[in-house]
Amino acid sequence: MAVFHDVLQRLGIEEVNSGVYRGEWVRQPGGGELVSINPSTAEPVARVLTASRDDYDAAVERACAAFERWRVTPPPVRGEFVRRIGLALREHKRDLGRLVTLELGKIASEGEGEVQEMIDMCDFAVGLSRQLYGLTIASERPRHRMFEQWHPLGPVGLKNHAKLRFRGTAASVGVVGTSSGG
Repeated sequence: MAVFHDVLQRLGIEEVNSGVYRGEWVRQPGGGELVSINPSTAEPVARVLTASRDDYDAAVERACAAFERWRVTPPPVRGEFVRRIGLALREHKRDLGRLVTLELGKIASEGEGEVQEMIDMCDFAVGLSRQLYGLTIASERPRHRMFEQWHPLGPVGLKNHAKLRFRGTAASVGVVGTSSGG
């Protein structure tokens, strides 16, 4: 466990961590506690303090306010943010892979493979940030065209994260988003 202790320390994971972010980490959120268990030893890896309803509502309000700025940010600029996320993942790939090993019981190469998939999705999303073409659709009205334009999806809340696999989806939705007619 000593090697994993060093990994947790390098990643900034403490014995007890906040799971609530609203512009900054909330030190003492009012929800329950989740315990991450190492499946190979049945020992706790770390604990995460969750949001109360009030914490959640405040975090969603903050995310919605931030989204108002994000949605008008040009896609290539959004892509640059995702590129930086990919760089950070690359920089910490080995430690993040070990964290996957520690929390999910995967072998080291599979743990790093999970991180590599997120890196690949970041790269893909960065490429998409300069390829948001959309469709032009004919209309029955003279001199009128409809068009498809892509926009960021908006804030997304995750509940019971242990059951969700979202790796690169967040990267591509953050840059590309969903389409809407104009």
